[in-house]
Amino acid sequence: MTGSKKTGGLAGISAGETKLCTVGKEGAGLTYLGYDIYDLADNATFEEVAYLLLQGKLPNQQELDAYIEKIKANRGLPDALKTVLEMVPADAHPMDVLRTGVSFLGNIEPEGDFANQADTADRLLACLPSMMVYWHRFHADGVRIDTETDDDSISGHILHMLKDEAPSELHQKSLSTTLILYAEHEFNASTFAARVITATLSDMHSAVAGAIGALRGPLHGGANEAAMELIQKFKSAAEATAGIHAMLKRKDLIMGFGHRVYTTSDPRNSVNKQMSKTLADEAGDTVLYPVSEAIEKVMWDEKKLFANADFYAATVYHFMGIPTYLFTPIFVCSRVTGWAAHVMEQRANNKLIRPAAEYTGPSLQEWVPISDRT
Repeated sequence: MTGSKKTGGLAGISAGETKLCTVGKEGAGLTYLGYDIYDLADNATFEEVAYLLLQGKLPNQQELDAYIEKIKANRGLPDALKTVLEMVPADAHPMDVLRTGVSFLGNIEPEGDFANQADTADRLLACLPSMMVYWHRFHADGVRIDTETDDDSISGHILHMLKDEAPSELHQKSLSTTLILYAEHEFNASTFAARVITATLSDMHSAVAGAIGALRGPLHGGANEAAMELIQKFKSAAEATAGIHAMLKRKDLIMGFGHRVYTTSDPRNSVNKQMSKTLADEAGDTVLYPVSEAIEKVMWDEKKLFANADFYAATVYHFMGIPTYLFTPIFVCSRVTGWAAHVMEQRANNKLIRPAAEYTGPSLQEWVPISDRT
């Protein structure tokens, strides 16, 4: 770790190097291996972005076709894993379901030699959506779904499993775009957790399970769910404006705004906002999108806090009929690409991550026999 400045939460401290992503760098913004996020969102599929992060380059058509077929072939769940998912309580948090699923998969399909790491990453990318929706449909609808759909895209696979029918092109493209936007974000809390675990020479399943645990916390990955709950509180833009003013006066925590690294805007927000508007128009919505805009305006006018990627992603997912409690698990289905890429990058030049801590406890104490303690 470089630098010796004391700071809460390691803000501003460099904890290593990465070639995978820039976040908030002047003149660069958000990039994946040098590719601007707007170019990727406009032109790429999520499968291309996953290949880019995990293989270090964009695929040609032949490579992409082969990669899509590999992902499709890895969607199925072993019977033992299905049994575990069925045993997880219906009221469990879906993030706990994925954490358990990844951990159990590591038992029945261990990574073994690190030479298998790319195949392990692709297996997780392919089957995490299957785990998520299999558990959801079993407990919500009482059905055991087939997780081996023939959809070429991961976004299509997710929506197909949720609704038992192939999604529209608009919905498939919209979900794919959000997966691109969530795929990687440098040394965020979950990624750093994955790298710390990896640095001990642990396996990829352990690193991903640990990352899921970090992403589960509302200060990291749960903001889109909290944003949706906030947006749904209000019946009109005027009610939202008054309500947010009241919340600010009470100093209530309002999720989905500001960012630890970005200072003026989150580059992902404009993409999600446009998709939310398009999907709102398709759905004939006259409440949720105007409410969202009203909340965004008050937060900027009063606190100079901008909407981050999670805020409009909430209504994007809602308009596609995705249950709110699956918003953050879908984040996992995307970010597993970034986590796995960081696992591989850490292994390529590994050093144990063991920072120092400034001791603030009592000075050296004399031992007191228990009979003399008051």
